[in-house]
Formats: sequence, structure tokens, C-alpha cells
Amino acid sequence: MAEPKNTMKIAGGVEYQVAEENYFEKRHLKKYAGVWSLWALGVGAVISGDFSGWNLGVGQAGFGGFLIALILITVMYIGLCFSIAEMSTALPHTGGAYSFGRTAMGPWGGYITGLAENMEYVITTAVVCYFTAAYLQNIFSTADIFQPLWWLGLYVIFVGLNIFGVEESFKFIVFITVLALLILLAFYLSALSHFSWEALWNIEPDAGQNRWLPKGWGSVGAALPFAIWLYLAIEQLPLAAEESRNITRDMPRGLIWGLATLMVTGLLITFLNIGIGQGAAFFGSETEEPLLDGLKLTVGLSSAKVLGLVAVAGLVASFHAIIYAFGRNIYSLSRAGYFPHWLSITHSQRKTPHVALIAGSVLGYLVLLGLFFIDPNSSGTFGGVILNMAVFGAVIAYVMQMVSFIILRIRYPDIERPYRSPLGNTGAGIALVIAAITLLLLFQNPDFRSGVTGVAIWFLCGLLYFGLYGRKTLVYSPEEQFAISQAEKIADLK
Repeated sequence: MAEPKNTMKIAGGVEYQVAEENYFEKRHLKKYAGVWSLWALGVGAVISGDFSGWNLGVGQAGFGGFLIALILITVMYIGLCFSIAEMSTALPHTGGAYSFGRTAMGPWGGYITGLAENMEYVITTAVVCYFTAAYLQNIFSTADIFQPLWWLGLYVIFVGLNIFGVEESFKFIVFITVLALLILLAFYLSALSHFSWEALWNIEPDAGQNRWLPKGWGSVGAALPFAIWLYLAIEQLPLAAEESRNITRDMPRGLIWGLATLMVTGLLITFLNIGIGQGAAFFGSETEEPLLDGLKLTVGLSSAKVLGLVAVAGLVASFHAIIYAFGRNIYSLSRAGYFPHWLSITHSQRKTPHVALIAGSVLGYLVLLGLFFIDPNSSGTFGGVILNMAVFGAVIAYVMQMVSFIILRIRYPDIERPYRSPLGNTGAGIALVIAAITLLLLFQNPDFRSGVTGVAIWFLCGLLYFGLYGRKTLVYSPEEQFAISQAEKIADLK
């Protein structure tokens, strides 16, 4: 493995190393993705949110409180996705969010953004793995003690598929995403005849509250992370920049069409899954497999088992797509030297970042094992705890990206922008505020505070690593070269 030479240049408190000639030859990706591949990658990464996790927000705030939270989060993602669509075509690098932060705010801004996104994706795969295993346990009636084996098997299979090749990965994600959407459509149609408006509001109100907001206005904040789960990870698409055939045309379309798809599926699942059977009182807190339990009601137990097995497709779609995301995130950060360089080596034949994929999956699996041994009997908050941990990284990354968007618009107005957000700084500012408020509220819920605190410590350790070591090992990767060249242009103008 060729490591950077010892030739160094000091810039902005960091040290750059000049890479040997074949450094980037061993870190090469393959172009394949078109607009439908990107659409499927974005929708597939999120679609598991319609199958599990989101419903716990109804238990936190009642249907009315969750619906308000969902509206706020939808507004946030509209501002976020339009802003990212603009930045991804102006800065078309695999670094994605890290690249935006690096150009706008320097190495520390880039690293903070990239680290937050890294935590988001590594933990999100763990969340999806947990819910997928819960579905499989329910279908095959296995004991909780076997959960770690389900998790291990899922990681091995889908990390292997990601390593096998980018073309195969994208073909699979298109297929599995379409299948997941068909399963959701089948559920929507089956639920229509069972739907009851009254079932949405059957959570017993707390003292002094009403059935519309049974937990009060304050509970809306507790529901925000679960509403995010219906959209979380669509923002990963810029990580496919160097594997896209026509990023300036396809990336904005993939993002916006993907967001529109998720807005429709999220609204339908919210009403039709909660509005059947025992309604909000059951689906809001008594199950971690809401779609499977919904299918049992609408199509019968035996058919539900079969459909439930097929419904795992939605969870598998997200699991596979987000493994792709943390692989590219780790690859880009390590190629630039923020993470250890060896993590960015790509497979000599497949041209996939196999080292990064394996490293991220091991870390995600260790997160699951750690929580499993802390709470071996699953106190009922396991899924909620780990979901809030993933949201912690996500909202930090969102704040940093929206700050980056505003800075880039102000400081670098002359950067070529093949696509421009119609919402401009206003849309980015609104998304920033909602994300920042969500970040603060994550620490307010005692049910999930320990997990959020733990991931906050992880984040601080990552910052310490960069301050003491990582900032001295940077390399002139495409993201770094672009950021430095833009900064030099500004300096020359002054």
C-alpha cells in the first residue's frame, strides 16, 4: 500500500502530505449510476422507515403530536434536499457533505460534518439491522438470544453484495426498492377497508390534555426524531458523485423525485397503519413491526407471514443502501487523511471501497452488541434508543450542511452551479433552525438520553482524534484541492 510521502505543507492549522504517484490509483471508483439508480438509492435508503421505527413517535406524542412533528420535519427536508441538490452539482465529489463543509468552513468544518454523517450512517445501519432482525424473529419465531446471529448474518450478506461491485449493487437497489414500494402499495390497498378515523385518536390523554394531543404540546419535540426516520438518509446521494454518469443532470432529479416519493409513502403509512385495528394505542408503542402487524389484520395471519417475509425487502433496501453510504463516507474521509489512509483502499478488480465497508460494518455490529449486553432482555426502548442515536449524528450533519450552503452562496457566488435551489438561503435557514432545535430536544427525553449521551461522547472522541493526530495526515484529495483552490481565488481577489 502506497502511503503519502513525508513532504508536508502547513495550511490553516493542518498539515498536508504529498501522496505518492500510485496513491490515488489504489483508490479508484467506477462510474455507473444514472437518475433511476440515484432515485432508488435515495428512496431505498429511507424506505425501511415506513416499515419500522416511525410509529414509536405516535407513542411519544399521540397521533396529533406526531402529525405536527411530521409536517415540521417534511419542511426541514424540503429545504435540506434542495440545498444539497445545488451543492452536489457545484462540488461533485464523493465526499458529499464533508466536501461542502470543507470548502465553506475549512478542514475543521469539513471534518465535523463528515464525522457526524459517519456516525449517522454507521448507527443507522445498526438500527435497520435491528428492525430487520425483529421482523425475521417474528416470522420465524426465534428467541431473543439469537438476535446477534441475525445481525451478523445480515451484515455479512449485504456488505458482501456491496463489495461485489457497484453495478450489481445499484441493480439490486433498484429491484429491492421497487419491490418495497409494491409491498407498501399492497398494504395501503388492504388497509383502506379497515381504516377508522377514531382509531387514530384512541390514546388515553394525560391529565389536563385532550385526545388530539394526548401528551401535550411538549411531546411534539419527543416525536421529531421518529418523524425524521421517514426521511433520514435521502441526503446520502451526493456520496455517489464520482460514480454517477451525469451528476449535473441526474443528482438533482434523483434527490427531488426521491423526496417526493417519500413524502407520499410517509403520509400514507402514517394514516393507514395507525388507523386500523387497535389504532394508535397499539401501533404507537406495543410493536416494533407495525407493518407486519398491520398486514396480519388486513390480510390474515397466514398471508401476513408470507407478505411479512417479502416485506423484509423494505428493510433490506435501506440496509443495503446505507451500507453503501457509510462505505463512501469512510472512503472519502480516509482518502483525504481525516481517517487512517488504509481505510480508503479500493478492491483491485471490483473498484469498491471494501476496507471501508468492512470497517463500518464491524463498528455497527459492535454498537448493536454493546446495547444488547447492556439491555439483554430488551426493556422496550432498545429500538428507540438506537434510533435517537442515529438522529443525533444526522441533525449535526444537517446543521453543518445548511451553514455550508449559506456560506457558499455568500462567499463563493461565482462557483458554477448547474442547479440552483429555488428556496435559496431562506430554505436552508429554515432547515437549519429545525435541525438545531431537534438536536437540543434529543437530550430532553429520559427514555433515550443515555444512548444520545453515549453517541455524543463518541463524537467528542472523534474530534479529539482529529485535533491530536488526524489534522497532521491530510492529503490533497479532489475535495481538498477544490477547497484550497477556491480559498486561493478569494485571497487573490483581496
